[in-house]
Amino acid sequence: MPLRLDYTNMMAPAIAGGITDAEWRAIEARFATAHAGVAALHGEGTLGFLDLPDDRDLHRATQEYVARVARRAGADALADVVVLGIGGSALGPIALRTALRPPQWNLLDDAGRGGRPRLHVLDNVDPANIDALLGRLDLRRSLFVVTSKSGGTAETMAQYLVVRARLVSALGDAAAKERLVFVTDPEKGALRAIARAEGIATLPIPANVGGRFSVLTPVGTLPAALIGIDVAGLLAGAADMRTRCASGTLRQNVAGTYAALQFLADTAHGRHVQVLMPYGDALRDMADWFVQLWAESLGKHRVAGDEGVGPTPLAALGATDQHSQVQLFMEGPPDKTVTFIAVEQGARDVEIPALHADIPELAYLGGHRLGELLDIERRATAGALARRGRPNMTLQMESVDAFGVGELLMLLELATAYAGQLYGVDAFNQPGVELGKQFTYAMLGRADAEAARKEWELLPKPDPERVI
Repeated sequence: MPLRLDYTNMMAPAIAGGITDAEWRAIEARFATAHAGVAALHGEGTLGFLDLPDDRDLHRATQEYVARVARRAGADALADVVVLGIGGSALGPIALRTALRPPQWNLLDDAGRGGRPRLHVLDNVDPANIDALLGRLDLRRSLFVVTSKSGGTAETMAQYLVVRARLVSALGDAAAKERLVFVTDPEKGALRAIARAEGIATLPIPANVGGRFSVLTPVGTLPAALIGIDVAGLLAGAADMRTRCASGTLRQNVAGTYAALQFLADTAHGRHVQVLMPYGDALRDMADWFVQLWAESLGKHRVAGDEGVGPTPLAALGATDQHSQVQLFMEGPPDKTVTFIAVEQGARDVEIPALHADIPELAYLGGHRLGELLDIERRATAGALARRGRPNMTLQMESVDAFGVGELLMLLELATAYAGQLYGVDAFNQPGVELGKQFTYAMLGRADAEAARKEWELLPKPDPERVI
């Protein structure tokens, strides 16, 4: 069964103050324009993420590289894959590992992992974490995936330099190169130049695919394939969702419907915080991936000097956050929507034993199952929110498998593209992060950051009267 969206609890009269029929009729025409805008951008070659399910050459190159690595045997057999990346270069691989590998993958022994390697993602430059991981790896049996489209990301390049030096020190220069693969721009950038000069393996990120939309490029598919995830299934699910969203008619387009609901909730009803709350640990990191996708794409100035637009995404996890954030969702400011992700119960479940029949607080649980309890808690939370006039909707997945995850990824990416059109912003740039990058370059002494250094020096210095 394909992924479904139930948005009953977003609409009036089911929700007091929900989206009205008149508002929905008005947004239908506006969505048709947004859909045409996305189609035009795709036609211009801008939206490369839409073409990824069909990029057989890219998929083949990834699989061929994985096969070469898998042929290593004995003392050189691969035990650990380490992704060096940040933002979209890290969040996608993490989400795929959590969703599509058995729980606690890196803690399983070789048999439990079916002989596949562990997957670590270094998504920061915290020295304690990086040093600890490198200190316990067998570098002879490790592969480092250096992921930066520009080849100039300060954090990732710093990680690379640390790793490269340690590899050379431990293994020698020739062997060090065999433990590196660069995922980067197909033509330009520092990593591409190093790869050409030194014969280091590379896989491309298509030039028209931005970082936060790159999970179905080798950014995500290479680490996924190395640990045994069904990448073909991922791409098939994404292709299926793309087909389902081909229509410019809102009621026939699930990603468009999601985008329109969130846009109306934000702009017409003051629901500026938009929560994604999967019920189940397998999808917990998918919520973090979504937060970057939604925030970096939609938080923009429409024109220079305006106040800016864009909702604030928030990650939550059911049922864990019923005991933390849901109190705020229920009785805090009425400025939120909640999107639940539900998964139909699978074959793997655990029965709750019927013990302590004489204790009412425990007796009612006996004979039920943990998966049943989790789903009942989700439905109860959705109902409670609706009863209090708090809008929510549910994305229903049949199972957390490669096809279903591919559907979900494409739905949220397409919804982001549509939302950008509805807000009137470019969902595919990130000008707001550039100044911080330039200041970083200036303070580290990068040669081309002189203008940023001068601007940095104009900033106010700490006032001793305001430091306590």
